[in-house]
Amino acid sequence: MSITADSLKDKLSKELEPTYINVEDTSPNHCGAAFELVIVSNKFEGKPLLQRHRLVNTCLAEELKTIHAFSQKTYTPEQWQKQQSA
Repeated sequence: MSITADSLKDKLSKELEPTYINVEDTSPNHCGAAFELVIVSNKFEGKPLLQRHRLVNTCLAEELKTIHAFSQKTYTPEQWQKQQSA
């Protein structure tokens, strides 16, 4: 099964219950080799950045074995609101 932005989004949505999520395939020809993620979740409250990234990486452990480039931005709802206001 090939990895798609939608498959990553579905898996993260089930695990982290985001209030906002955007997954973009940034690989040439959208071949599933590179993705950018922005995710907002209450599950990130009180957690430092490294711990948030570990939550995402643990959720996508199998997929990350074949993805060549993966960037993620993780926010709490409050941080996201401030980000959108800036």
